[in-house]
Amino acid sequence: MRTMSPLCLLLWDLLDVALAYLTVSIEPLPPVVVGDAVTLKCNFKTDGKMREIVWYRVTDGGTIKQKIFTFDAMFSTNFSHMENYRKREDLVYQSTVRLPEVRISDNGPYECHVGIYDRATREKVVLASGNVFLNVMAPPTSISVLAADTPAPFSRYQAQNFTLVCVVSGGKPAPLVYFKRDGEPIEATPLPEPPVGTGNWAPRNLLHRDLDDTKVPKSLTDEGEVGAGQAPATLDPPRGLAAERDPVTETIPETVVSREFPRWVHVAEPIYYFRHTHAPVSDGTVEARATLTWTLNPQIDNEALFSCEVKHPALSMPMQSEVTLVAPKGPKITMTPTRARVGDTVRILVQGFQNEVFPEPLFTWTRVGSRLLDGSTEHDGKELVLERVPAELNGSMYRCTAQNPLGSTDTHTRLIVFENPNIPRGTEDSNGSLTGHCGFRLVLALTLTVILELT
Repeated sequence: MRTMSPLCLLLWDLLDVALAYLTVSIEPLPPVVVGDAVTLKCNFKTDGKMREIVWYRVTDGGTIKQKIFTFDAMFSTNFSHMENYRKREDLVYQSTVRLPEVRISDNGPYECHVGIYDRATREKVVLASGNVFLNVMAPPTSISVLAADTPAPFSRYQAQNFTLVCVVSGGKPAPLVYFKRDGEPIEATPLPEPPVGTGNWAPRNLLHRDLDDTKVPKSLTDEGEVGAGQAPATLDPPRGLAAERDPVTETIPETVVSREFPRWVHVAEPIYYFRHTHAPVSDGTVEARATLTWTLNPQIDNEALFSCEVKHPALSMPMQSEVTLVAPKGPKITMTPTRARVGDTVRILVQGFQNEVFPEPLFTWTRVGSRLLDGSTEHDGKELVLERVPAELNGSMYRCTAQNPLGSTDTHTRLIVFENPNIPRGTEDSNGSLTGHCGFRLVLALTLTVILELT
């Protein structure tokens, strides 16, 4: 058995005196939620004399270190000074930094740097450090379900794809998003890109909606407007003004085609396609978008309840938003002014429906049997504006077609135009302005007045 020589023992003692012992470790942290209080704990073990403790927050990938806490032993009396340097004495210390309400901006790595004096000389400092990553989570703040590519028309002759879009904002990390129909999870096929022409369908050729005889009220067909070879009743409206009477509008039953079975056949159960994407936001959160696409069948999809649900580690229970697919029914139309007179600007507006409609409908205005006042065949939008209505529009009928991919409905209203005492009868043209003869007499009168003044 070998024994150490006296010289080796002396060198070992000198080395033991010269070298200081220092180890640093930071307790790992579980993910925390925005608003929580967090305590960072730095444990270090040493037999040397404390010099300083510095906490850093590391940003920009480690290129920038922001000092958040400093302890300098030279200006503190909290530590006892060890006078006997030859005696090894391991001391365990703990430095803590408390963040009372963490924010997303607090997410990232943190470092604890500890310095002690060298045992041989106080001019040298021995350094050691430890690091920990603070993972700050944020629950989603908003969720909404939208319909893609809307407003869109209703098609009775050709199948069409329909897409729901679920937008989830404010979460970190990206949430788990999924869809349900009538409370049951939907088994969907994942898709990297939106599907084109998917589904087992056999559509027929698309016909123009004016060829669809169901778009015309029976009350009008009985009068011979369509299919009877007679001119519509409103093709030649009465030129005389309406007599003064209380009712100024006419209630005409709507024509609903949304509840009729479409003229294409559903040969298989719909196949759902699902796509999920997420994009980072400047505030550190993630915006997630999930799409659900299938070939729409208005017969079974009308009044179906679809929900988008979100699971997130920062949520105690799923977050959801739901919509019901509903075809438009019973448009509520208002006309201002309620008593339209010659020369007035008339506004006909769709204020709402008898039910909650989703997705947003497409509105189209037409004049039955003739063109609109501006000469166009139709007008898109919730509001139809007729500027400076002439007497010739008295009795004219207007059709509003409200439609979405689930169905379509027509509502008619008749315009009643009254006399305007400020405009003599027969002095306005078809645009509601003064006739050329009246205008000529006005110019002549003004010219004579100027000549008289000059003379």
